[in-house]
Amino acid sequence: MPSLPSILQGDIRAIARAATLIENGDESLLPELTTHAGRALTIGITGPPGAGKSTLCDQLIRALRAEGKKVAVIAVDPTSPFTGGALLGDRIRMQLHHADPGVFIRSMATRGHTGGLARTTKNLVTLFDAAGYDAVIIETVGVGQSEIDVARVAKVTVVVLTPGSGDDVQSIKAGIMEIAQVFAINKADLPGAAMLAKHLHSESPEIEVVQVVAQEGKGISELLAAIRRRA
Repeated sequence: MPSLPSILQGDIRAIARAATLIENGDESLLPELTTHAGRALTIGITGPPGAGKSTLCDQLIRALRAEGKKVAVIAVDPTSPFTGGALLGDRIRMQLHHADPGVFIRSMATRGHTGGLARTTKNLVTLFDAAGYDAVIIETVGVGQSEIDVARVAKVTVVVLTPGSGDDVQSIKAGIMEIAQVFAINKADLPGAAMLAKHLHSESPEIEVVQVVAQEGKGISELLAAIRRRA
């Protein structure tokens, strides 16, 4: 059992051991961790498959690290039917930051839990918050309407869309569209980005819409500013 002082001091091994215990359903550390949590900016990143969520997460990590912030990432992946583990590896998807001691990336399998999040995601957020991470980013699996659980965990929920998805907005509106506090239009250098932004503004005028090109790092500072305004 990792010691609470080691976790609070940011010991990576202690945090990793605690994360494994929490994923396996052990909640013995949570009461003490909770008393030290509540400071982290918790960002949920969701949206349809192929929208570029992982690339966007990479760029948000880079921006936060440039400010000297410590960042934890929970990448919630589909579950392998053979091993029960996550199908997509965090070190494959977020190689830019795997060697950075100020970044802790944890892949979690949904283990059959619907709603886009693993059951223990909220408890992992508490762990990373207590361990001194300034921001915790939760990237969901990208399965469509069922990804509403992220709004119950994150302080700010970002829904990532791409140009050409305008026809799909109505079809997914009953699900993830309602949980957005910020819309990020990724691949905004493609035709249709301005039209999609206009459509989102007309549908949800109270929600911030930011155009980004995550692959090139464009619009990331504006997106981070929008997230902070909504926190």
